[in-house]
Amino acid sequence: MRLPVTLSALCGRFFMLALLAFVSGIITHFGFAPYEQQWASLAGLFSCFALLHHPKTPSTKQALIIGLSFGFGLFIAGLRWVHVSLDNYGGLPIVVTLLLLVLLALYLALYPALACYVFTRFKHKSPLINVMLFTSAWVVSEYLRGVVLTGFPWLSLGYSQTQGIFSGAAATVGVLGLTGIICLLASLSFYSLTGHIKSVILLCIVSSLGYICANQSTIITQDESVNVALVQGNIKQSAKWDAQAMWPTITRYMDLTREHFDSDVIIWPEAAMPAVEGWVRDYLKLMDSSASFNDSAIITGIIGRAPKKNISPQALSKPPSPHNHDYYNAIMTLGNATNKRDISGIYQPEHTNRYYKHQLLPIGEFVPFESLLRPLAPLFNLPMSSFTRGDAVQPNLVARGFKFAPAICYEIVFGELLRANMKPDTQFLLTISNDAWFGQSIGPHQHMQIAQMRAIELGRPLIRVTNTGISAIVDTTGKIVHQLPQFEEGVLRANIHVVTGDTFFYRYGQMPWVILFSVVLLFSALLGYRQRAIPLTSAD
Repeated sequence: MRLPVTLSALCGRFFMLALLAFVSGIITHFGFAPYEQQWASLAGLFSCFALLHHPKTPSTKQALIIGLSFGFGLFIAGLRWVHVSLDNYGGLPIVVTLLLLVLLALYLALYPALACYVFTRFKHKSPLINVMLFTSAWVVSEYLRGVVLTGFPWLSLGYSQTQGIFSGAAATVGVLGLTGIICLLASLSFYSLTGHIKSVILLCIVSSLGYICANQSTIITQDESVNVALVQGNIKQSAKWDAQAMWPTITRYMDLTREHFDSDVIIWPEAAMPAVEGWVRDYLKLMDSSASFNDSAIITGIIGRAPKKNISPQALSKPPSPHNHDYYNAIMTLGNATNKRDISGIYQPEHTNRYYKHQLLPIGEFVPFESLLRPLAPLFNLPMSSFTRGDAVQPNLVARGFKFAPAICYEIVFGELLRANMKPDTQFLLTISNDAWFGQSIGPHQHMQIAQMRAIELGRPLIRVTNTGISAIVDTTGKIVHQLPQFEEGVLRANIHVVTGDTFFYRYGQMPWVILFSVVLLFSALLGYRQRAIPLTSAD
């Protein structure tokens, strides 16, 4: 009996190519944490590149669909933790949360779709020019995804190589450069399999250079070290902003801290003190004096409050009001800030040894068009969703004479922001978070992987402290050397050695590579435009 639709006929239909692109995107997400199968991102991108060469995808319109399908598969699978956050804490029906996830994935998929469109629009007869075109188009599109509409660079392909053989190259080229290496390997592999000898040679050269670059370190470990205690309270998100749970939460963190005042620096996570600074000043003074008496320092997340800029002295003389103060997602240091014994303490209202979060999370920490959106649903009226943005560049936190470049939660995704806040004498990177929002999903693992990349790029040990995990210490190669279990109350004690030396990425950042890839994109697109290797169809 003959089937009405044969397999060959089915595969010949374009919608099957789009489906294959979607599956390729899903495969790509296995390159990221918690799976960390580095081959998956290369295999997924190789498949996407191959589909752009299929006879059934001759037009830019079809290439756009291939890129959109690939991106949708990547983001719908890789960002499924967003549904967990919206479903558990957004107060919306499950149908609405799934719709929001789909819309987010479709928006982010526009960027790989753009790269595929540009590649097909300016495709050249020369495989090597096509390699340059595809790689530069993909890298530039990922850069745009990281800056447009405040940016969302999560799941940049380079993060999939955080513990791969090329990971050390991030100290030179950053995560965008690692994305470029993956694109080069995928496209050169495709042409190598078609028998293009120059692509085979270049594939070997790129692989060798990437490996060599990954193993060239200028970071030197010193004898000096700091003894830290990372406190993970494991407070349920449902109780985080419950007024009745405020003091039990603070008490739990202090109870966990008492036995560890012999450490140099004690670190609490984001909003470990779920209270506005002005409400708990007496307690902050008590913490400050306790840490100072024990020749220690406490770094904690808190809701900072400061007078609005340009406010009149008459308004400030009145009792505190929400209308004359700004509120910040903040980190502050209490106790001894110097490397000498000092029992005097440092805390006072608006003292300067603090950091205010700059890169705020849309909806979670500020609401665009809030007068229109807030009345629509509980999602737009989450606790602490009216923060003021801190300055982009702020002084380092200082604790027991050690200097920490801070980032709060979502900020760790923005490598240039952390780089701007790192000084030549910064000794450690510090990121605090509250990943209870993600529940038992893949979100915290991806967040941890991103933090590991920052340690490689900037060449400094990284300390990460969260409410429910993953709390960990990362060395300058991006390897987790100490870690607390997730969803358990506990304290992590460790000695972390100071390092010296600068990475290329710290000195110059990602802009040299963005400029380089942009120039290559323009050059290769111009060559493709002039040659018109593939005639444009009516769909163009």
